[in-house]
Amino acid sequence: MALDYVSNQEIVLAARKRLNQAAWDYLSGGSESETTMRRNRLAFDRLAFRPRVLVDVSHVDTATAILGHRLRIPVMFAPIGSLQLFHPEGGAASARAAGEYGIVHVVSSVTEPSLEEIAAAGAGPKVFQLYIRGDWEWIKGMLGRVKQAGYTALCITVDTAHYSNRERPMLGRWNPPTRRAQIDPSYGASVTWELLDRIKETIGLPLYVKGVATAEDAALAVQHGVEVVWVSNHGGRQLDHGLGTLDMLPEIAQAVGGRAQIVLDGGVQRGTDVVKAVALGATAVAIGKLQGWGLGAGGSEGLVRMLELLEAEIEIAMALLGVTCIEQLGPAYVCKAEPVTRPHEMSGWIHLPGERIL
Repeated sequence: MALDYVSNQEIVLAARKRLNQAAWDYLSGGSESETTMRRNRLAFDRLAFRPRVLVDVSHVDTATAILGHRLRIPVMFAPIGSLQLFHPEGGAASARAAGEYGIVHVVSSVTEPSLEEIAAAGAGPKVFQLYIRGDWEWIKGMLGRVKQAGYTALCITVDTAHYSNRERPMLGRWNPPTRRAQIDPSYGASVTWELLDRIKETIGLPLYVKGVATAEDAALAVQHGVEVVWVSNHGGRQLDHGLGTLDMLPEIAQAVGGRAQIVLDGGVQRGTDVVKAVALGATAVAIGKLQGWGLGAGGSEGLVRMLELLEAEIEIAMALLGVTCIEQLGPAYVCKAEPVTRPHEMSGWIHLPGERIL
C-alpha cells in the first residue's frame, strides 16, 4: 500500500517516532559544534532563483544521467553506514527502492547486509563505496567481490583519514557498529592518490572520489582519470568549521571544466536544493540524512514516497523557473540572497516543531 505522506517533513516526524535515540543522534547530528552541517543548509538558503516567464512548460522532464545510467531525477542514494539501525532490511531496502524508483544507489562498505545481498536486492545500477580497512591483499579481495557482484562503479571516500568527534552519540555513550570493530586506523589514514591509481587500474571500473572540497583536489582528481568528482564534507560529520558544499561547488565545477561529472551531497532536503545544485554545475546530488529518515519512516516504501515528493518539488521549481529539462539549468537561474531562517539539520521544513527534533 502506498504511503500517504504529503511532505517530506511528515517523513522526518514519522522517522523520529520510530527510531530510538541512539539511531536518531547518529543519523541527524554532525561533528563537534555542527557548524559545517549548518553551513551546508545555509549555503542553500543563501541562494535565490531568477525565474524566466512566458515559456511553454507544459511538459517538464526531470531526468538526467550519470556515467550513462538514467536517473529519474538528479538524485542518488549516498552511502550510509549501518543502515540496519533505521530499518531491519538496511541496505537491501534502499537498493530495492532505488531500483523501483529509478535512481542509482551508492552502497556503503560498512552497512548491512553484505555487498552481495544488497546487489541482489534491487534492480538498477549500483556503485560500491569502499573504506580502506586492510592491506593490498585485503583491498584486492574486496575489489574482486565488488566486480563479481555486478557493481557498475567504485567510490572511494577520501575525507575520513581520522574519525571525527560526533558528539550527539558520544554524549549518549553510544558507538555505531562501525566503531565497535577492531580495525587498524592507519589503513584509512594512509590512502593516497597513488593508491587510488592502483585501485582504479585493478578493478577496471569508473571511479567516484567522494570528499573533494577544493578546486585543487578537483583538478588532481581529473588528472588521475577520476570519472566522478564528489563534492562532500561527509554531511558535516567529519571536519568541523568547513564550508557548505554548495559554496564549494562553483570553484570545483570550474576546475573540473566538464572533464568529469560532479555529485554533491550535504544538506539536501528539498527539490529546490536539487535544482540549485544542478544550476551551479552538479550532475546530481546524493542524499544521506533524507535517505535515513525515509528508511526509518517506512522502509523501501518510505524511500520511494520520499523520492516522489522530491520529484514533485523539482518539477514545480523547474516549471516556475521557465525550464523544461535539466540541461537548461545554469548559473543564470540563481543569485545570492539573504537567508530568512536559521540553518540547522532540518531547516528546509519550517513547519517542524522547534529548531530541531531532539
